[in-house]
Amino acid sequence: MRRVVRQSKFRHVFGQAVKNDQCYDDIRVSRVTWDSSFCAVNPRFVAIIIEASGGGAFLVLPLHKTGRIDKSYPTVCGHTGPVLDIDWCPHNDQVIASGSEDCTVMVWQIPENGLTLSLTEPVVILEGHSKRVGIVAWHPTARNVLLSAGCDNAIIIWNVGTGEALINLDDMHSDMIYNVSWNRNGSLICTASKDKKVRVIDPRKQEIVAEKEKAHEGARPMRAIFLADGNVFTTGFSRMSERQLALWNPKNMQEPIALHEMDTSNGVLLPFYDPDTSIIYLCGKGDSSIRYFEITDESPYVHYLNTFSSKEPQRGMGYMPKRGLDVNKCEIARFFKLHERKCEPIIMTVPRKSDLFQDDLYPDTAGPEAALEAEEWFEGKNADPVLISLKHGYIPGKNRDLKVVKKNILDSKPAANKKCDLITVPKKNTDTASVQNEAKLDEILKEIKSIKDTICNQDERISKLEQQMSKIAA
Repeated sequence: MRRVVRQSKFRHVFGQAVKNDQCYDDIRVSRVTWDSSFCAVNPRFVAIIIEASGGGAFLVLPLHKTGRIDKSYPTVCGHTGPVLDIDWCPHNDQVIASGSEDCTVMVWQIPENGLTLSLTEPVVILEGHSKRVGIVAWHPTARNVLLSAGCDNAIIIWNVGTGEALINLDDMHSDMIYNVSWNRNGSLICTASKDKKVRVIDPRKQEIVAEKEKAHEGARPMRAIFLADGNVFTTGFSRMSERQLALWNPKNMQEPIALHEMDTSNGVLLPFYDPDTSIIYLCGKGDSSIRYFEITDESPYVHYLNTFSSKEPQRGMGYMPKRGLDVNKCEIARFFKLHERKCEPIIMTVPRKSDLFQDDLYPDTAGPEAALEAEEWFEGKNADPVLISLKHGYIPGKNRDLKVVKKNILDSKPAANKKCDLITVPKKNTDTASVQNEAKLDEILKEIKSIKDTICNQDERISKLEQQMSKIAA
């Protein structure tokens, strides 16, 4: 029988790096030996972990701020140790979480037009890990729910709105956790660990639902992510140090649905998954290529599509959410590739002759609206992402500020009742006006404080320079 070539609209996806003037240049990308992507992107900003003396810092640049980035460009620099991982909140494009070697997780609110001064004050500091925090991941559908995993082999799930740790999974992993991934509605997580096990965990019941020992036999780091259909996709190494990818059904983890060997490079494969098109992009750390595969429900399940290759190796990679893409150019993915000293966007497109909106390439995608509040999720509710159409392009709305309300332990009223009270009793306008005034006053005071800090720093610098000058003169 003659083999028929499998039909796929993504067979001819091609990648293209943007021109030099559209890159972000002169960035000192972090040299920390940690296998995170070092870069996080959303439709407004690109955030990059950088080298910083005396602590940890990352840059947050508005997408349009391309070209050479000045050495004095403000950074987010509140951590006392190097930053290891960053993640943008899916429900608020101005909120980003960072995990660091200083054992803390910090959540930051970025001003609407980007930073004009360095940001040293996070909205909230989450303290609970006893060793460095290498992974932060926001819940896909519940507002203000954040997961962190540290080198203390613990996973903590936080309610950022109250600054509390509500779930602590500290006895499930006997060795270092390489990565954690939420499923589509955020009811389960899957983890890959140094003990070569892939685990599927129900975090609210605090129990392991499924587990596979030696998912990949090799000793080098693995990755595991959830797909939209509930299956788990893993990357790792064979006993002979060949890079592998595999597909698993959590209901039966005995044998993989598919297992492919790729090559003998030693870079850890970072998978990026698009649930709308069922495409997985694999970016190896230190590779100079991005391979992409389509996942289908017919054998061999994982279909190789193509490889985008370039000359320079990648130190890290950022992946743009679907709503940040240009639908008029049939763009189905955009990567932000980190070099030694710059960040280079790479655009993946499907060639089409028509200028019309291609609805087969852009089914409704996850929007920025949260489907649940944090309290509802912790009480046991689940909800799929709230979908939006990209037909007329995505226009970012106004984000509300992240407010952290520390709970009063003496307040015995249950939270649900408080909500009802707010709804039933109409507030007077004067109240809201005074709240707004207070908020404005807070903002002004914060700005004054940061200006004072800057002046102090400059004074110190001037006095140091004067001393140096006097020494030279002497």
